[in-house]
Amino acid sequence: AHLRRESPFDGGIAATTPTIQRTALLAQQQARVDELRHAKYEGILEGNPAITVLHGSARFKDNRNLIVQLNDGGERVVAFDRCLIATGASPAVPPIPGLKDTPYWTSTEALVSETIPKRLAVIGSSVVALELAQAFARLGAKVTILARSTLFFREDPAIGEAVTAAFRMEGIEVREHTQASQVAYINGEGDGEFVLTTAHGELRADKLLVATGRAPNTRKLALDATGVTLTPQGAIVIDPGMRTSVEHIYAAGDCTDQPQFVYVAAAAGTRAAINMTGGDAALNLTAMPAVVFTDPQVATVGYSEAEAHHDGIKTDSRTLTLDNVPRALANFDTRGFIKLVVEEGSGRLIGVQAVAPEAGELIQTAALAIRNRMTVQELADQLFPYLTMVEGLKLAAQTFNKDVKQLSCCAG
Repeated sequence: AHLRRESPFDGGIAATTPTIQRTALLAQQQARVDELRHAKYEGILEGNPAITVLHGSARFKDNRNLIVQLNDGGERVVAFDRCLIATGASPAVPPIPGLKDTPYWTSTEALVSETIPKRLAVIGSSVVALELAQAFARLGAKVTILARSTLFFREDPAIGEAVTAAFRMEGIEVREHTQASQVAYINGEGDGEFVLTTAHGELRADKLLVATGRAPNTRKLALDATGVTLTPQGAIVIDPGMRTSVEHIYAAGDCTDQPQFVYVAAAAGTRAAINMTGGDAALNLTAMPAVVFTDPQVATVGYSEAEAHHDGIKTDSRTLTLDNVPRALANFDTRGFIKLVVEEGSGRLIGVQAVAPEAGELIQTAALAIRNRMTVQELADQLFPYLTMVEGLKLAAQTFNKDVKQLSCCAG
């Protein structure tokens, strides 16, 4: 919808206002989800005779037995020698006065809504909050984000500044350092209205999305019967081999104290299975890439400058704006930057932060460079295909020793 509405080609390809059929989009979305759920999960389990699937809710009786409340009635005790906990996480809801008495959305409801609200208020600046805020804005909603701090406040400040600027250019209102102290829902003629009280005045909206993060699904597991250690937030504490504080109980994924990414969960589950069957595998997250699917995308791996300094590492860094990247120029979209962080003295690459329309497509190359302890000069000396966004990594590396504005295209 956004690409049809906003054309970068100065009238050469005229922008048009699209007709959006939300119910049709939702049906297509759900069909793909159902297809993948069966192909990648349910079908695999059903087709393996060594796996017995019980449908129900489980809790621990002790550290050797589970009690399963079956969906079709009854209860079953399951004894185990080893157990893997992989219960995931659910949307966390902050204790804002009045909120629980309103028909607010979490990401679950927002993703299956058949309507596009005229006015959408978003409490939170989590990854999910920002991705959904931009999606609804591009579908036609007037979106206002209430951020307790700034966007991406845990990352390099330039990331939050770039995304905030991009959002505001699209008409998304970003209210930084703003929290709702009270939420009310007023039933009027026809649809109701949300009223959010903040220190900067009231905000009114037709729908309210609460997306302040996700909480581990551990509360109903009766883990106190096992001796498994939890963080104050309820996440299961694990070691690099996915072992909990109880040696025969393992955990993986969003219910643990590891980063909440599906590929981290998958890698953790694989290593847990290896270790539960006598192997010795560990998960190394020192060069873990992360991508946020806003537009422009945000991609990071390794150290930011602040994190490196916190760990006592002296750094050097360079930031390349996208108006120096041929791919971005060809796309008529130069929003964003690529930043390289290197260890001072050795010149070894230790971190990359990127804000770019295709940032997610370049970050794995950066992760491999960090994992292989490449210097920034070694990265600059590599061959990168012309007119790709990943070429921006080479150009950023070259800025440590050259003025790339003075180079011809592809110059090494």
